[in-house]
Amino acid sequence: MMHGQEKSDSPVVARKLANKSGKPEAEPVERRGGAKGNTGWLHTRRTQSRINVSQKLDRVRQAARQRKTERFTALFHLLDIDLLETAFFWLKRKAAAGVDGVTWQDYEQDLERNLNDLHGRLHRQAYRALPSRRPYIPKPDGKLRPLGIAALEDKIVQRALVEVLNMVYEEDFLGFSYGFRPKRGQHDALDALATGITRTNVNWILDADISRFFDAISHSWLIKFLEYRIGDQRVIRLIRKWLKAGAVEDGVIELTEEGSPQGAVISPLLANIYLHYVFDLWANQWRKRHAEGNIVIVRYADDIVVGFDKARDATRFKRAMQERLEQFALSVHPEKTRLIEFGRYAAQRRTRRGEGKPETFDFLGFTHIVAKTRSHGWFTVHRYSISKRLRAKLHQISDELRKRLHRPLGETGRWLRRVVQGWLNYHAVPFNSRQMNRFLKGVTRLWLYALRRRSQRGRRRWTWERMTHLAARHLPRPTILHPYPHQRFYARLKVGAV
Repeated sequence: MMHGQEKSDSPVVARKLANKSGKPEAEPVERRGGAKGNTGWLHTRRTQSRINVSQKLDRVRQAARQRKTERFTALFHLLDIDLLETAFFWLKRKAAAGVDGVTWQDYEQDLERNLNDLHGRLHRQAYRALPSRRPYIPKPDGKLRPLGIAALEDKIVQRALVEVLNMVYEEDFLGFSYGFRPKRGQHDALDALATGITRTNVNWILDADISRFFDAISHSWLIKFLEYRIGDQRVIRLIRKWLKAGAVEDGVIELTEEGSPQGAVISPLLANIYLHYVFDLWANQWRKRHAEGNIVIVRYADDIVVGFDKARDATRFKRAMQERLEQFALSVHPEKTRLIEFGRYAAQRRTRRGEGKPETFDFLGFTHIVAKTRSHGWFTVHRYSISKRLRAKLHQISDELRKRLHRPLGETGRWLRRVVQGWLNYHAVPFNSRQMNRFLKGVTRLWLYALRRRSQRGRRRWTWERMTHLAARHLPRPTILHPYPHQRFYARLKVGAV
C-alpha cells in the first residue's frame, strides 16, 4: 500500500507533518448522517455496506498514523461499490443539479445499475469528469461569488475519494486548522481563538485575507503537494480530471488552468491540502524557530488569524507570510489584511497615547472586541454578529417575504421560524444578545411591512402590538445556546477530542 517518501529538493516544508504541541485544539461536532434511501434497498445491505467501508477506511487511517512520511500507492481500489453507495447517500438530496441535469432522486430510481456502471467506468479508466455549472451567489460585500456545481456522478466519486483521503490527511493536518474537516466546525475555531487571546499573552492580531484563494490555486503545486503522500497515480489522474474539467457559463465551456471551483465536493479538502503545505507547516516552523514571544494561530479554510505577544514578531511574520504565499501563486489582500493592537493591555496603551478604543477584527461572522467582565473587570473578548452581514440577512428575508406576500399566515410563520432559528443557532454566543434581539426585531418589522402590503385594510389592522403577539407565537425567542469559549474548549481537551 505504501512506499517510503523520497527526498525532494522542493522548498516546501513537508517533513514535519504533525502538530508537535501535543495540545488538541478542537471539539468534535456531529457528522451528517446518510439519507434513508430507497425502500427497495434492504436495510441490512446498507448497514453491512457501511460496516465494510468503515473497516477498510480505518485500516488506511491506522497506516497513515503509523507511517507519516510514506506514500500511499494503492488507494484507488477503495472506490468500490460499497463506498460509492455510501457516498451517494451522504449527498444532499435537494442539492442543485449539474450540467447533466440529473438529480439525486433521478439517480436513485435505478441506483444499483447506475452505481455498477459508474464503478465499471472508474476502474476501466473510462470515467470522464463533466464541466461544472457556474452560477453566482451574492457576497456580503455586494459582489458575486462564482460557484461550481458538479454533475451528480462527479459528486459521488468526489465524496467517496474525500472519505479515503481524509483518512490520510487527518493524521497530517495541524491542530490550528479547522475549516471543512471532520468533527471540526466554525465554533471550534472561534473557541480556540477566543481562548488563545484571553488565556495567553496576545497583544497584536494579524487578520489575514488571501486574495481570490480558490481561484488562484496552482494546479501544478497542488499535484506536487498531493504526491508527497499519494503515490497512486490513478488517484492523481482522477483529481487532475476534476481540476481540468472547466465550467459552463452561458452555454460556453471555459477551461480552467488554475483554481478549484467553490461548491465542488472535493474543493475544501484540496484547499486544505494546499494551505497545509503552503501556510500551516511553514507557520508552525516559523513560530518555533523565529518567534521571540507567544504566537496563537487559527485558520479556517482561507481565513487566517494570528495573535502575537511581541510587536516585532507580528511585523516580521506578516512580511514573511507575504513572501511565502507569493512563492505559491497566492497573495494577501492589501486592504483586508490588517495588523492591529489587541489584547488585555490594548485599551490602556491607546488611552496613554491619546487614541480611541482598540480596533476590532472580524472572523467567521463575528466582530471581536476588547472588553472586560462585569464582575471583576478582567480582560475578555466579546463577539458580536457582524452588523453588515446581519443587515444582508434581513435584506434576503425581505426579498423572500415579498415572494410569499399572499401565502397563508401559518405557512409564512413556519418558514420564518426555521430561518430565524437557524440564524440564532449559530449566533447565540455569550454577550451577543443585543445583536440577536436586533435581528429578531428586524424580522418582526419586515413581516409587519409585508402583512400591511397585502391590502389597504391590512395597514389599519396590523398594529405593532398585534404584530409582536404574532411574532411571539411563531418566532423563537433569542436565547444564548453556546457556552463560554474556554469552557467548551477545555471540556473537549479533557476527553481528548482532536
